[in-house]
Amino acid sequence: MRDPIRVIPCLDLDGGRVVKGVRFADLQDAGDPVELAHRYVTEGADELTFLDVSATLEGRSTTLDALSALAAEISIPITVGGGVRSAADAARLREAGAAKISVNTAAIARPELLTEIARECGSEALVLSIDARRGDAGNSGFDVTTHGGKRGAGIDAAEWAAQAQAAGVGEILLNSIDADGTKEGFDLEMLRALRKATTCPLIASGGAGRAEHFAEAAQAGADAVLAASVFHFGIVRIADVKAGLRQAGFQVV
Repeated sequence: MRDPIRVIPCLDLDGGRVVKGVRFADLQDAGDPVELAHRYVTEGADELTFLDVSATLEGRSTTLDALSALAAEISIPITVGGGVRSAADAARLREAGAAKISVNTAAIARPELLTEIARECGSEALVLSIDARRGDAGNSGFDVTTHGGKRGAGIDAAEWAAQAQAAGVGEILLNSIDADGTKEGFDLEMLRALRKATTCPLIASGGAGRAEHFAEAAQAGADAVLAASVFHFGIVRIADVKAGLRQAGFQVV
């Protein structure tokens, strides 16, 4: 029997504020991270994902003060990413309150980073974030990008997922750049392609616009469903997502 499907709001931070755009561009202010985190705990979120979206582009680490403040305020697990370049960076984030560490661009530049973090923090605490879009780098039809979706890596997304699992990654956050912010639904084809390539738990991200979209992602192989703007602006409620998942035959907490 499958584990319960987790529902995860994502807080994309830039300059200490939550932001959200479309296809990783045209970012708009979406609120205060601590206020939103409190709201999501009350509404029944299973986890939170906290991504410093400009950290890699600006060549810096995720702000530890912001994470510590957030972790002190809420009780559910937090996954943190942005600017993680070493096992030492990951360890500092764990000490500041992160339950899991998400890595992306630095692991593409130096894949051994995945094994180093898995050894330092445990595979269960290591999430590989894959920002992918349709392309022709490999057989799956989906290409990996870096630097917040701004650069093509020339790597097939499904092949990268399989390689990452072998290196010690415990979970994969799959972000569809093509679908991000469109509210037209998750990229189900992309989810199915990666589901065939790896047994790692998959978090579907990018494109949610209605409650039924989350059940569709679970049916395509997602073990968790993540969204940002539809939760931030009250377009979809976490309770409605869980009700829809139950109706579709999935367990939720």
